[in-house]
Amino acid sequence: RCTVDDRVTRVAWLNRSTILYAGNDKWSIDNRVVIVSNTKTQYSIKIHNVDVYDEGPYTCSVQTDNHPKTSRVHLIVQVPPQIVNISSDITVNEGSSVTLMCLAFGRPEPTVTWRHLSGKGQGFVSEDEYLEITGITRDQSGEYECSAVNDVAIPDVRKVKVTVNYPPYISNAKNTGASVGQKGILQCEASAVPVAEFQWFKEDTRLPNGLEGVRIESKGRLSTLTFFNVSEKDYGNYTCVATNQLGNTNASIILYGPGAVHDGSNAASRVAAGLCLWATLLAHLLLDF
Repeated sequence: RCTVDDRVTRVAWLNRSTILYAGNDKWSIDNRVVIVSNTKTQYSIKIHNVDVYDEGPYTCSVQTDNHPKTSRVHLIVQVPPQIVNISSDITVNEGSSVTLMCLAFGRPEPTVTWRHLSGKGQGFVSEDEYLEITGITRDQSGEYECSAVNDVAIPDVRKVKVTVNYPPYISNAKNTGASVGQKGILQCEASAVPVAEFQWFKEDTRLPNGLEGVRIESKGRLSTLTFFNVSEKDYGNYTCVATNQLGNTNASIILYGPGAVHDGSNAASRVAAGLCLWATLLAHLLLDF
């Protein structure tokens, strides 16, 4: 808007050095620019669908009987934040270095922040367009949220999923007791990405699935070895082996009968200690004779 009075004889609007309107005559070829008022008190133009390129100084030039006068206004164009480029979902091996990118545009320049959306809640990670993670761990897997903020409009938010592969780790494998004729179940739980494949062994012999009276079921992190009708020959030491493309691990699990003393975490060491004790006693008896 440009306020004028009855002394004004000529009026014009300029964008920088380009004449937009002179009186009612349009000089600009831009269809978005129109005159909305040319009266004795006001000379105004309107710009439809404002673009960032419209930002800058606009000058209202008036001619009076005495001398020309100008009035200048600076148009500031604000643009909501917009993320224009962001990293795709990525899968890496544990220990690798990862760089996530989030490029955003807006006026004023938006602030870009990264947050890790983990099971423990939102964790602030970085205030930068680039997020660098050196030696990534399995705990750092999950979704990362990029947010672009400039207070013009609501933040623009996008997410990137980071999958961290790691070798199997058996987190639960307990010795189990079962009576003859009853059902006995051995369980083996392993964390791994990708999900581990399981195999079961007795001594050095792999147990095939479909063995009579025995069933092996593996689903997700858990594998179970079920004996539907336990017999004396079923008692003993079993080995659960968990494998994925990054490696393998194993755990020994004992199926024992009533009256046997087993402590889940150190049953094997107790068995070994018992054997050593019997060997020592036998040696002493032989020496006495």
